[in-house]
Amino acid sequence: MALDFMSLEHWLAFVAAAAVLLAIPGPTILLVISYALGHGRRATAATVSGVALGDFTAMTASMLGLGVLLATSAELFTVLKWVGAAYLIYLGIKLWRAPVSEAGPVGIDERVKPWRIFLHTYAVTALNPKSIVFFVAFLPQFLIASLPILPQMVVFEITFLVLATLNALTYALMAQAARRTIRRPAVQRGVNRVGGSLLIGAGIMTAAWRKTG
Repeated sequence: MALDFMSLEHWLAFVAAAAVLLAIPGPTILLVISYALGHGRRATAATVSGVALGDFTAMTASMLGLGVLLATSAELFTVLKWVGAAYLIYLGIKLWRAPVSEAGPVGIDERVKPWRIFLHTYAVTALNPKSIVFFVAFLPQFLIASLPILPQMVVFEITFLVLATLNALTYALMAQAARRTIRRPAVQRGVNRVGGSLLIGAGIMTAAWRKTG
């Protein structure tokens, strides 16, 4: 990737971090799994499309806010980075302690239309305030304030959206192939604790990381 405003190593670091965080099941992915369990392949295209458009909406909104923040105060931007790291640690602790239950399909009519599934998934992804807060906490860890901000944001958004779409598709296909196993409390508990540990680690690493340039 020959970009004047970003090195290949910097972009790959973002790819690795985003991939790890996306792999941790959140409300949107749990919804994708539920639709896959309840409707099979007929829901996959609708849910994946809803996730992609919803993430685009939430991420664009968060980046617009970051742009305003950067133009206002570099010191405030630094504070936001620290707050963001703390938020990641908080999410990790919350996920680690999350209770588990017998998971079943979403209680919806089998005759539901794909466009309704799409709208539902989009709304859950885009209109959840936690999505925007998460992006605001995550993106500053990789933005270099001394370099052009807009090009960095565009590259990161496109990269994240591609990864998020592939991630949602992977979970949907896995749910179809493992309808019984994925409902087991032991599996849910293991996913929660591994995911929680990864989030806590990400928060600690971003808090300790000092940007240069």
